[in-house]
Amino acid sequence: MQPDKSKILDEQAVDRIIEMAWEDRTPFDAIEFQFGLKEADVKALMKKELKFSSYKLWRERVENCKTKHRAKRVEGIDRFKCKLQRNISNNKISKR
Repeated sequence: MQPDKSKILDEQAVDRIIEMAWEDRTPFDAIEFQFGLKEADVKALMKKELKFSSYKLWRERVENCKTKHRAKRVEGIDRFKCKLQRNISNNKISKR
């Protein structure tokens, strides 16, 4: 895994990437946009940071998830953030 030299990942960023990777509705494009890591880099990070059994479960889940990959997504979805979601501040839903 070779992240951009200008973006060193601290422990908090790694935790957030893992959280985003586990979320079904968060595509790899969102992780790349926010952290500069491509799908292969995220997979390498997950393999390094998770137990092997957890990594296997995650990989199986990702392979079957239509919302994680742009090619598998339903046409017409061109965003990776909910309209109700605040700007990436712990992803809290705004109060209406």
